[in-house]
Amino acid sequence: MEQEIKLLDAVALLGDVPEEKLHRGETGTVVEDFGDGYYLVEFSDNFGRTYALPELKANQLLVLHNVSIAEALI
Repeated sequence: MEQEIKLLDAVALLGDVPEEKLHRGETGTVVEDFGDGYYLVEFSDNFGRTYALPELKANQLLVLHNVSIAEALI
């Protein structure tokens, strides 16, 4: 099942991206959809400063979802 990735989705890396010095599990935000499964993802530090802005393929990303405790218990 292919996941739908939308603008402003929170995503995590499924593997390292050595050329950007990014590691599996780092989280970022989708800021552009180039089509054909390519996305621009912004990675920021705790102060909101961007430290990487790579173009990544959908198969490199996992969309993160927030679920409230009430929803999780249903």
